[in-house]
Amino acid sequence: MPEHEEKTWIYVVQLDIPEEHEDTFNRLYDEDHVPALLAVPGVRSCKRYRLAWADSERMARYLTIYEVDDPEVPKSAAWRTASMSGEWPHLVRPHLTTRLHGMFHELAVGERTWP
Repeated sequence: MPEHEEKTWIYVVQLDIPEEHEDTFNRLYDEDHVPALLAVPGVRSCKRYRLAWADSERMARYLTIYEVDDPEVPKSAAWRTASMSGEWPHLVRPHLTTRLHGMFHELAVGERTWP
């Protein structure tokens, strides 16, 4: 079994967009973009977050974490097709001011137990 099949993989996306496009961004992300990507084989889940605070002004305001079966899923033809579907590529992507992507694999799990 290849090494990557034994690990948990997360694909992290950090995005920022001017405030005047934020409503369209959030609506299309939730109603259009994420459902299309969740239909891609190998995508297990998706969680979106909005920044509460940061120690740097360079931190993007939006974070999305996709759990995937394999680190190559976001490079697949199915992912590319899904990411280009709907209104997202035309109404949102041109306005993004920060667009960072990264693949991470799990190193360790720590859990806090309560008495």
